[in-house]
Amino acid sequence: MVNRTVLISGAGIGGPALAFWLRRHGFAPTVVEVAPAPRPGGHAVDLRGAGREVVERMGLLDTVRAQRVDERGFAYVDGRGRWTAKMPADLFDGEGLVAEIEIMRGNLTRILYDATREGAEYLFDDRITGLSEDGDGVKVTFASGTVRRFDIVVGADGLHSGVRRLAFGPEQEFVRHLGGYMGYFTVPDPGNLDHWFLMHGAPGGLVAGIRPENGGTAKAMLSFTSPALDYDRRDVPAQQDILRAKFAGVGWLVPQVLAAMPGADDFYFDSLSQVHMGRWYRGRTVLLGDAGYCGSPLAGLGTAMALVGAYVLAGELSATPDDHEAAFTRYQDGMRAYVEQCQTLPPGGVKGFAPNSGLMIRMRNLSMAMMTRWPWRALVAKQFQKADAITLKDY
Repeated sequence: MVNRTVLISGAGIGGPALAFWLRRHGFAPTVVEVAPAPRPGGHAVDLRGAGREVVERMGLLDTVRAQRVDERGFAYVDGRGRWTAKMPADLFDGEGLVAEIEIMRGNLTRILYDATREGAEYLFDDRITGLSEDGDGVKVTFASGTVRRFDIVVGADGLHSGVRRLAFGPEQEFVRHLGGYMGYFTVPDPGNLDHWFLMHGAPGGLVAGIRPENGGTAKAMLSFTSPALDYDRRDVPAQQDILRAKFAGVGWLVPQVLAAMPGADDFYFDSLSQVHMGRWYRGRTVLLGDAGYCGSPLAGLGTAMALVGAYVLAGELSATPDDHEAAFTRYQDGMRAYVEQCQTLPPGGVKGFAPNSGLMIRMRNLSMAMMTRWPWRALVAKQFQKADAITLKDY
């Protein structure tokens, strides 16, 4: 088979999912990951619509269900912890803000890794530093000093994709800052969540959230509106200082969340951004998931786009294994409308998510309360159904 060897950068969601389908179609996938092992932690991600269908076709849905988080809904709370608006998980047939199937990102990553570790080669604690393409393949240089050749290279390495930078150009050409930042990390379960994802807004564009997980811990989220900041993405203490300064004096559970933050071994902090590109491939290199079409946590559906993208990309490569460019074109054409819908931001964008004033916070809470009532409920249901805006081929 021509184009049989495929190098995938990134062992998050999209990379292992792509390795799964490539292996099933007879390809030889290799996955390189800068972390020393599958990454733990991360917030809860949902499986809905086409993304859930892909996992079902993989035969992994029962495994995912066994590890899902018992999360019964979403609610806003005030500074004293009193609920001001709520949305039960079953309100939109399991497709609302909290889906029927919510699983911690690290657990889903581990499930996908376990399903592919025997059939794919994994290279941990390494990364791609150079790509040199000729007519027969791509010469890849790794940070470890290794040099190897592959038929195809896939960048599934996230918002700050190194493959995208090497093959397409600098990040600023494709990444659009949406006007905010968000941090996630594990904290002790405060004991009063009752299986609900709770969120508190404070004036100044501040949002704090905490959601349950299994095993006596919870995931905290701290987000704020801001123009683009100049900070070192590798300097965790500096990032935590930013959050401490922003959330100083905020009530509810924020003080104990901030106190637990330094002890978290899965701290993550990044901008709220989207990736927009005219074309997701160049030569023998193609992008998958956040690397090519990140929607941001505000839009959600990043997991669904990665899973669906992996299924479609592998399927199209299997359809014309001797013509990767035709496969890449069909992959993008088949995914484009779905991605555009998945990238649609909720009303108001980041300012709707994190209002600046107490009045706007109350208006936002009232708005969510109205979502649960007719006729607004039917209109909102259509927004949540955007995860179904694609029909999966049977490859």
